[in-house]
Amino acid sequence: MTVPVVCSLAKQYPDVQITVLSRKNFGAIFQNLPQNIHFQGIDLKDYDGLRGLNRLYKELEVQQFDYVADLHDVLRTKYLRIRFRLAGTPVATIDKGRKEKKKLTRRNHKILKQLDTSFVRYKKVLEKLGFKFHLNFTSIYGNKSADISAIESITGQKGADRWIGIAPFAKHEGKAYPPELLQEVIGGLLKTNGVKLFLFGGGEHEKQIVEKWKQKYPAIVNIIGKLSFGQELALLSNMDVVLSMDSANMHLASMVGTTVVSVWGATHPYAGFMGWNQKEENAVQTDLHCRPCSVFGQKPCYRGDYACMYGISPQQVINKVEEVRNKTEETR
Repeated sequence: MTVPVVCSLAKQYPDVQITVLSRKNFGAIFQNLPQNIHFQGIDLKDYDGLRGLNRLYKELEVQQFDYVADLHDVLRTKYLRIRFRLAGTPVATIDKGRKEKKKLTRRNHKILKQLDTSFVRYKKVLEKLGFKFHLNFTSIYGNKSADISAIESITGQKGADRWIGIAPFAKHEGKAYPPELLQEVIGGLLKTNGVKLFLFGGGEHEKQIVEKWKQKYPAIVNIIGKLSFGQELALLSNMDVVLSMDSANMHLASMVGTTVVSVWGATHPYAGFMGWNQKEENAVQTDLHCRPCSVFGQKPCYRGDYACMYGISPQQVINKVEEVRNKTEETR
């Protein structure tokens, strides 16, 4: 979610050199951004403990940054920003709005209102450092889809088919649409002529689940484990619509300018984590007094039935995907 903000800043301040420090596996996201953005990827295992953080700080210190923006506010970044501040470097830190989010997710007397998005919160950090700018990001590929000719042996050629990406998995149960219901969604979408479904995910367990679905619906394309991260991003940019949970794939599809139909259970768009340029009207969710029960969906359902997910019918999801797909066709 930092990409739209950092990219907007870079375009409006082309003489400013920006270094983004993050996990190295995210490097593919930053390959097509303005040249004044430099990605520094690290493996956190290489900087474990206090000694590791001291070594990381020394590696960063030699780059003589004029400003440091902490967009994460976790123990590691807190330590690093303290070291920079003590060395005289101006530092700004994100306000995550923890008190507001607690009121949004508490069991009783919730205050249901839209909180600042992460994009706005990141922008505010940079503005504290004196950089005034507006958010004008479209996609890491600009105004077009990425070239996928190198992976057509796996995906096939686009042709006249409408491509729908499905990212059915999430880290926590409260954020994942039940597999048995998702299977019905797949079956319903395949009833439309000229539709091709691509299943996204990661890991052997998720791959096995999709392979079971493929036995029932041979027409689906299981790409789990078949493409690099960069190739998956390119493929996502060629989707007409992506069906995703409140998960990383919602944000990855957003980064490449693809419209997303998102399914929300224990979490809620009000917490500020809707994908870039995605509309809440394309979010499928139920109205329950207990929603949202957490910001990140990690808490077990205190009701025990995950009604927030089971209360969403497969037909609701199918209808929303079809509605968005039809709108996409009309704007072509």
